[in-house]
Amino acid sequence: MANKRQMTFEANENVLCFHGPLLYEAKILKTDWRVLDPPHGDEGPVYLVHYRGWKQTWDEWVPESRALKMNEANLAKQASLKESYPGKKKAVPKTSGMTESSDRGKKRAKDASVDKEEEFTKRPEIKVPIPDSLKAQLVDDWENITKHQQLVPLPRTPNVVQILEMYRDSKKDKKGKNDEIFQEVLSGIKTYFDKCLGNLLLYRFERQQYVDIRKRNTGKEDSEIYGGEHLLRLFVQFPMLIAHTQMDQDSINALRENLVDVLKWMQKNHKELLLSEYENASPAYQSIVKS
Repeated sequence: MANKRQMTFEANENVLCFHGPLLYEAKILKTDWRVLDPPHGDEGPVYLVHYRGWKQTWDEWVPESRALKMNEANLAKQASLKESYPGKKKAVPKTSGMTESSDRGKKRAKDASVDKEEEFTKRPEIKVPIPDSLKAQLVDDWENITKHQQLVPLPRTPNVVQILEMYRDSKKDKKGKNDEIFQEVLSGIKTYFDKCLGNLLLYRFERQQYVDIRKRNTGKEDSEIYGGEHLLRLFVQFPMLIAHTQMDQDSINALRENLVDVLKWMQKNHKELLLSEYENASPAYQSIVKS
């Protein structure tokens, strides 16, 4: 029994922990042994972690599969994930020979940027918890594309529009067709997806595929071409996206409630919505990407 309940990590240990598709430095505060899969009764170790530099409101219990030892190999994996993640900002090259007036302009812009950043940090937080099984899907998604050089076959069926329609139909009896907030949230998800996909939700290896598929589908929106794999990436970005809006706390709470419900429904129907296998990119495609 002792071997069965052996813990890989211990309290006060520094680790790397998955939160979404990325790894973050964290400290284990407590350890426990719990039922991980209630329907099947499977048990396992869980850890209460605090993410370094994050507020305590982000502390959470995670299964052992989300934690990694703090060593050189896993730190390298953390760096690789961060480098390839679609939300990573690119450095802006500096320009030499700026005039004094331009320097003053840059200072004013910097001061304004600081003011906006301070305003941003004071805005209400929003946490959109992603079920562990969908977090695992995000990690597999990253590995398939960035490590194995595979692609999501496009166009996807069901696509994002169809997925949202399926979700809406599943809630008709509970929400009602005239639920204004419910309809507004679904419309907002679609709008965010269409605006964010090309700029925020694609890995570098997918960008040529995006260019190619857009040329063949000029009359369609991205939400009519891409599916659940990329929609799931949008949910990872929602806290950051919403934090830059002017929504009040009541609106944020209502939005969060609906987003969490969509994720729970996606988890329940993941076999129908998400791919289990990706397709290998052709040698010709790989050569174009590398050139």
